[in-house]
Amino acid sequence: MRKSYSYRYLYVLYSKVVTVFVMGLAKRIREGTKKAHKDAENSSAVVCFLKGVVERESYISLLGDLYFVYSTLEREVEKHKSIPSIKAIYRTQLNRTAALEKDLKYFLGDDWKDQITMSDACVRYVDRLNKVSRTQTELLIAHHYTRYMGDLSGGQVLKNITKTSLQLPNTALNFYTFTRIKDPAEFKVEYRESLDGIKFTGTTEEDVVKEAVNAFGYNTAILANMEGNLVKSIGKVLFSYLTRH
Repeated sequence: MRKSYSYRYLYVLYSKVVTVFVMGLAKRIREGTKKAHKDAENSSAVVCFLKGVVERESYISLLGDLYFVYSTLEREVEKHKSIPSIKAIYRTQLNRTAALEKDLKYFLGDDWKDQITMSDACVRYVDRLNKVSRTQTELLIAHHYTRYMGDLSGGQVLKNITKTSLQLPNTALNFYTFTRIKDPAEFKVEYRESLDGIKFTGTTEEDVVKEAVNAFGYNTAILANMEGNLVKSIGKVLFSYLTRH
């Protein structure tokens, strides 16, 4: 009986070890960020967003923060694209900086750059991107994956919600529109395959998974900034009701 139990225990342990080694990096990130992903989806700002409660000024502030995040991420990835691991995920058709510039111009006019500032959460995120670019460059891959794969997936749902809630024309929704990607589903498969093929030199897959969890945290913090204006707009009672039901 004890011997049978031991064999069974060793088999389960062996299976788990093999699974870790066989699992590609894309799946490891998905598995490793499940809790962080769920926490982000359950955050008050996201809950309200998904229910179609979007406040104009909060949304403009979000676009401003995203502009600083993407312009930093894309600049640093461009800088390091000769590194094989970075080159593997380098896709200019994903870039969002120019799209965000168009959206900000729609909302704020030609002098939009003079009107936007980084929130505290955005400052922390941009600082982190700059730091990993300097000290552990391959961790940029975690932020690249987290942001763009999210944009190509759930971001498309947010596009429709934003359009309806704020009654916007498509010309104000450039951030969500990937004009150079014909088939997002196919693109994501190809991207994940490239991710799985990366041979790291300055870091480990485990480090990338951990950094992806951090990326969710930074993004959730930026979204949380929307709550202030939203509460002012709809009131504390309604805000509380929406985030609890």
